[in-house]
Amino acid sequence: MHGRLETRDLPRAYSLLTMLRSGFTLSILLGSGLLAGALACARGDAQTSQPPSKPRADAIMKTDDEWKKILSAEEFHILREKGTERAFTGALYKEKREGKYLCRACGLELFSSQTKYESGSGWPSFYKPAKEGDVAEHRDTTLGMVRTEVTCARCGGHLGHVFEDGPQPTGLRYCINSASLKFEPKE
Repeated sequence: MHGRLETRDLPRAYSLLTMLRSGFTLSILLGSGLLAGALACARGDAQTSQPPSKPRADAIMKTDDEWKKILSAEEFHILREKGTERAFTGALYKEKREGKYLCRACGLELFSSQTKYESGSGWPSFYKPAKEGDVAEHRDTTLGMVRTEVTCARCGGHLGHVFEDGPQPTGLRYCINSASLKFEPKE
């Protein structure tokens, strides 16, 4: 239910408080527009992520039990139940090496280190996907606002959200959970 804090929201609320205590101030967040982005990244809904309505030829569809066998509990929660990791805690947030970012669930290349940048949001951020069509977008109306959820176009795994406050050349910020990704360094 929107408009009131529920027990399941406490970890996400704690994540925002942690972000505020770790050097961010409310005025900086409000002034830069990051508060809305941080709130949007900090909460997902509890529905299961579905693959695209028009499956790709290489679509990967598994039952929840099959996904649970190959994903950790955190990865399953984020990728299949649209969860969110706490801000500034993801393993790939500070990753600076050259390489590519693959879907943790199915291995599809989703992002490149060449489009990764420091947004200050607490999650890995990219200004465009590696290949058009491999990151699907869906309308998300949780938290009483309209935003755009992004998923892996091959397996339907929840990645995060995309916002229109990123750098040029696209003006987009793909705010992605580290647990949704597997980093493959350039050799």
